[in-house]
Amino acid sequence: MQYLPIFTKLENKPVLIVGGGEVALRKCRAFLKANAAVTLVSPEFCTELLSLAADASVALRHKPFDVSDLDNVILVVAATDIEAVNAEVAELAEARNLFVNVVDDQPKCNFIFPSIVDRNPITIAISSAGTAPVLARRLREKLETLIPQHIGPLATLVGQFRHKVKARFKHFADRRQFWESVFDSNVVSEVQAGNNENAQIQLEAMLASTPSPEGEVYIVGAGPGDPELLTLKALQLMQQADVVVYDYLVSDEIMDLVRRDADLICVGKKAGNHSVKQEHTNEILVDLAKQGKKVCRIKGGDPFIYGRGGEEVQVLAENNVKYQIVPGITAAAGCSAYAGIPLTHRDHAQAIQFVTGHCKQDGQELDWEGLAKANQTLAVYMGVIKSPHIQAQLLTHGRSPSTPVAIVENGTRKSQRVVRTQLDQLAETITAHDIQSPALLIIGEVAALHEQLAWFNKNNQISSFAQPITQVA
Repeated sequence: MQYLPIFTKLENKPVLIVGGGEVALRKCRAFLKANAAVTLVSPEFCTELLSLAADASVALRHKPFDVSDLDNVILVVAATDIEAVNAEVAELAEARNLFVNVVDDQPKCNFIFPSIVDRNPITIAISSAGTAPVLARRLREKLETLIPQHIGPLATLVGQFRHKVKARFKHFADRRQFWESVFDSNVVSEVQAGNNENAQIQLEAMLASTPSPEGEVYIVGAGPGDPELLTLKALQLMQQADVVVYDYLVSDEIMDLVRRDADLICVGKKAGNHSVKQEHTNEILVDLAKQGKKVCRIKGGDPFIYGRGGEEVQVLAENNVKYQIVPGITAAAGCSAYAGIPLTHRDHAQAIQFVTGHCKQDGQELDWEGLAKANQTLAVYMGVIKSPHIQAQLLTHGRSPSTPVAIVENGTRKSQRVVRTQLDQLAETITAHDIQSPALLIIGEVAALHEQLAWFNKNNQISSFAQPITQVA
C-alpha cells in the first residue's frame, strides 16, 4: 500500500494552494467543502477565485510564490502550469515535512486526491495511488450509480442517536445488533421516502423497546472457488453475519469477503478428513443461533448438492431456528464451464447425472448399470480417492474403455488444472498427475471437447492430455 487512506478534519485549518487558474479553483472548492481556511498565492487569479475572495471565502496573495508562503500551513497544493514552480513548492514543502500535492505529477506528491463519492456524511474515496486516475474515476462513477442518495440522510439520522444507543447498550456486540435491526427495518424506507420525522419516531420506539435478540442461520453456497461467481445475496449475508462457519473447500479469496469483525469457525471437511463431525457442526449452528447470533454457514459449491445442507437445515427446523438458504454454483456447472466442457451436447450427451464418490459407509451402492449407459455425462464429486472403484464398476457394467474423461482440479480458481484421459486409464492418470482434492471427474464424450473449447487461463493453460500410463515418465 503506497498511500495510507485517511480522512482528515480540515475545518479552520490553514491550507495553501499555489496557483490561480482552473485547476487551483477545483482544488480550492474541494477544500472549502471541508471548511478549510484556504489561501492562494499567484501573480494572477481567475474570475471565480476573485469572486470567492470578495465573499471572504478565501484569501489571495497577488505575487509569485516564495518560501515564506509556507509559514503556518499544514498542507500545500502546487497547481500552476510552470513545472519549475511546482518542483520548488514540492521541495520546500518536503523540507518542512508538510503534506504536499503537485497536480498531475505523482512522483512529487506525498499525498494524493482520491476520486470521491459524496453522500454527506458518508464519503467513499477511491485511489489508484496516482497510477490510473481515469480508472479510479470510472470506479467512482460505477459506485455513484449503486449507492442511493438517501444514504446520506440516513447516516445523519442515525448519527443523532449514536450516543443514546451507546448509553442504552453497553456492549459493542449489542450495539451492532441493534443497528443491524435498524438498517433492516422500515426506518430506511421512511428516510428514502423523505419522511424523516416518521423515521425518527420509529427509531425512538426501537430504542425504547427491549426485544430479545433472535438468531438466524444463513446456509450459503459459495460456488466452486472463483469469488466472482458468488451471488449478490450470498455476499450480502456473508457481510452481515456475526459468525461464519466454513469448510476447507471455501476458497481464501471468498473468505476475504466476509465481515471483518465476524467470528470465524472452521469445521473442516475434506474427502476422507472430517476434522469436525457433522453432528457437532449441527450443534454449533443451533447453539449460536439460540444465542441471538446471525450465523453464515458457508459451503463450497451448492449447499443442497452433496453439501449436507439438507441435513443441517433439518436440525435447524427441528430446533425452531430461523434460516435462509442461498444456492450457489455447484462444482459440476462451474468446473465444466471453466474447463470448456458442455455437460450436455446434442451430438454427445442427452443426459447428465451428478454422482458422489464419497457416500456413507453403510450407504447403498450406486446404480452402476444406469451410470454406465452411453450418451450421458457423469459428473463425479469427491471421486479422486474412489477412482479405481469408479473406473472398475463403469467398465464392468459396459461403459467403453475409450470413454473420454476430464479431471478438473481446483476448478474456477487461478490454480485450475485440467487433465484429460480415458476411462480405462482414470485411476492411473490420477496417480501419475498427483491429482488433489478438490477435483471433479467429468466422464463422457463431452470431455473430449476440452481441447477445442478451453478458455480459462488460455494464455497460460495448465492442461495436459494424459498418455497411456505405460508412456508416462
